[in-house]
Amino acid sequence: QVQLVESGGGLVQPGGSLRLSCAASGSGFRIYAMGWYRQAPGKQRELVATITSGGITNYADSVKGRFTISRDNAKNTLYLQMNSLKPEDTAVYYCNAHLPIVNAQAYWGQGTQVTVSS
Repeated sequence: QVQLVESGGGLVQPGGSLRLSCAASGSGFRIYAMGWYRQAPGKQRELVATITSGGITNYADSVKGRFTISRDNAKNTLYLQMNSLKPEDTAVYYCNAHLPIVNAQAYWGQGTQVTVSS
């Protein structure tokens, strides 16, 4: 089992940057596939970026070229570097972990608010 705690959210002006962190506790972090999702008010939760245990990354089209997902297995931590932020990036950002098997249980953090506004 994995416990996830996000941090690093906040208020930033358009064009600014933020770095989100997701600290994982429990065993086996390095074998989990990890991801960032977000949910804006009145909208469904959507995928932002994912990274496999081997470091293969995938991004939503809306964030390609602006966001970078990475992981530090030695620190049991997942990151999301967000640059050139736009007002439409405003959402609660959630960290996700799951084993790379069919029907694996998904673990979620409590979320961190990101607000992009002038």
